[in-house]
Amino acid sequence: MNKTQTPDVVVVGSVAFDSVQTPKAMHEKLLGGSASYTSVAAALFAKTGVVGVVGEDFPQEYFDIFRNAGVDTQGLQQEKGKTFHWSGVYEDNMNNRRTNCTDLNVFANFNPVIPEAYRTSPYLCLENIAPALQARVLDQMDKPKFTVLDTMDLWINTTREELMNVIRRVDLLTVNEHEARHLTGKGSLLKAAKKILDMGPKYALIKKGEHGAFLMSHDDMLIVPAWPLVEVIDPTGAGDTFAGGLLGTLAALGGVTRENLHKALVNATVTAAYTCEAFSVDRLRQITRAELEERAKAFRRMLP
Repeated sequence: MNKTQTPDVVVVGSVAFDSVQTPKAMHEKLLGGSASYTSVAAALFAKTGVVGVVGEDFPQEYFDIFRNAGVDTQGLQQEKGKTFHWSGVYEDNMNNRRTNCTDLNVFANFNPVIPEAYRTSPYLCLENIAPALQARVLDQMDKPKFTVLDTMDLWINTTREELMNVIRRVDLLTVNEHEARHLTGKGSLLKAAKKILDMGPKYALIKKGEHGAFLMSHDDMLIVPAWPLVEVIDPTGAGDTFAGGLLGTLAALGGVTRENLHKALVNATVTAAYTCEAFSVDRLRQITRAELEERAKAFRRMLP
């Protein structure tokens, strides 16, 4: 994609080094960050551009991973200093993890600048950066057709008013079950989803990890289980991959209908499962469209 082409999907968020330890392996400074997983997943289905910031230590090899995956990187700023680095350890059950360090480095001063060609992109994913930065991105965009917003406990605790203001401006809010309860004060996830809808979005997507996800609107609900994995190698980025698979599919299908949302949830589920089969985005880089479609067909046969 050249600099004058408009991507179907724009993803804004963190691009990072991840150092991950599981019960079976340890890897240092893998390509990570929410925007990395989301953009590589979205690019399996639609033309995608990524907006983020990295340091001088970000290797050409990782730029090549994006480009070989079909992700345009003109929105990926490279600044003096070091790249955002996260380090964590997973417990034996792979559901719980402990963060060892979070070095923001150049990400601490991230000021997202949307390239001119990206500003008319119809599908936008705002990963869990500060709400003020999410609002700044929306101010630079020319009325996207569909915007997905992710957030996390830090922003719910520290910048709730700014977060509520940006939630009102998007079409879909995606959170995990803990974040849903924290944001809304509701113990029931159904009540939490309804309260999220009252905040302004047309859709609330609540991810439940190994128990799947559900998507609610004011008059409908769609539920999908998780893909049954025999072994989880590394679950880092699975939720971000889910968002990328969802938005990429909607972009490829050209609109947001109930049927398209159901197809998007299926693709999001199987794409997220691929992420868990290897470290970093390695498995996403390996799968073919035919392989993905075959798994999606198998998943649909499992559904009632």
